[in-house]
Amino acid sequence: MIPPDVPSPIDLRQMADAREWADQALAVRPWRTDFFAAFAEALAQGGARRVLELGSGPGFLARHLLQALPDLDYVALDNSPAMHELAAERLGALAGRVTFVERSFKEPGLGHGLGTFDHVVTHQAVHELRHKRHARGLHEQVRALLSPQGRYLVCDHFAGDGGQSNDQLYMRIEEQRAALSDAGFVRVEPLLLKGGLILHSAFREPMPRD
Repeated sequence: MIPPDVPSPIDLRQMADAREWADQALAVRPWRTDFFAAFAEALAQGGARRVLELGSGPGFLARHLLQALPDLDYVALDNSPAMHELAAERLGALAGRVTFVERSFKEPGLGHGLGTFDHVVTHQAVHELRHKRHARGLHEQVRALLSPQGRYLVCDHFAGDGGQSNDQLYMRIEEQRAALSDAGFVRVEPLLLKGGLILHSAFREPMPRD
């Protein structure tokens, strides 16, 4: 029997819920900014030019990356028009460098019409698939959107010691690695572990030999 999805207690497509989540996010987890810095460092080292963010929310990560990397061409994908509205407010003039796409990453055809990217990033959003069994399918779609030497930076909560108790919504760290590997990614490595979150780096293809 296929296990049911885990229902969400809030609807982030509604402005009241979206704004409340955004107002509390950094207060509840102030170390999120450490992850933003880790994303920026990885993108800078990888020479990022065209980036897709999945579950872009109210624009916290986008603002940090656009300020740190002035040459980025940024696509922000989220299924919530309310979150896009909050992101545009937060980004201000930086929003001119962003293409906002309203689309659910739970559906097939995630990347239709978006082209390819040298990096795809996502922060604290994979669990919004509402069950861990969907993760591999998402990762497979992401891999198809990356250029041959493209890189996927994926950060989320984890289940187990130091993390979350719900092991249906959240994956254990080893399950996160396995889902990426099973989707075809290589060189799956942790970049930062802190406060119940972990950031993994994964490449679409092996690096070419000299």
